[in-house]
Amino acid sequence: MANSPQAKKRARQNEKNRKHNASLRSMARTYMKKVQSKIEAGNYEEAQTAFQQFQPIMDSMVNKGIFAKNKVARHKSRLSAKIKALKSA
Repeated sequence: MANSPQAKKRARQNEKNRKHNASLRSMARTYMKKVQSKIEAGNYEEAQTAFQQFQPIMDSMVNKGIFAKNKVARHKSRLSAKIKALKSA
């Protein structure tokens, strides 16, 4: 347990930031699931628009330190490839 005043404050800040970051992670995952569901439905146009909404959100999550850069790049690449395959099919 934190004893000093600055340690107590830091504990409060850490808990507040943890809850905020969890909310942002949840929002980002929701956008990812929206893109995935549009791909599974086979609708290219809707998948493309959902992906265009998804990209800047994920990029901002990288800048905020919520997700690692390579993780976001991997997800964007895989979803983009699935959308591209959907178009050609």
